[in-house]
Amino acid sequence: MKFEKIHHVAIIASDYAASKKFYTEILELPIIRENYRAERDSYKLDLQLGESEIELFSFPNPPARPSTPEAVGLRHLCFYVDDVEAVVAELNRKGVETEPIRLDDYTNKKFTFFQDPDGLPLELHE
Repeated sequence: MKFEKIHHVAIIASDYAASKKFYTEILELPIIRENYRAERDSYKLDLQLGESEIELFSFPNPPARPSTPEAVGLRHLCFYVDDVEAVVAELNRKGVETEPIRLDDYTNKKFTFFQDPDGLPLELHE
């Protein structure tokens, strides 16, 4: 058995329009396709992220995330970038708050965190 790469990450949004705007206009991820699934009253937006995808879903009344990143389960989504400082500056210009940039103790690479409209922790890492 050999796992090659991550195909996609799925995110459920509480406010589909706000999350769609965040991921497509703020993070500038290209739209692959968008479908409305009437039987589930749900949108599914596929976004390109390198060789992977992010699936953005809407569902009626989804439950809130249990707690901050220390909850059991997926902790956060991390984006590799060439220049954390440049991406942070651009996010800040677009009104996205970011944590202070830190150095990874093990790799000595820069990283920081920010959040999507639902408070999902997102990381930038060089």
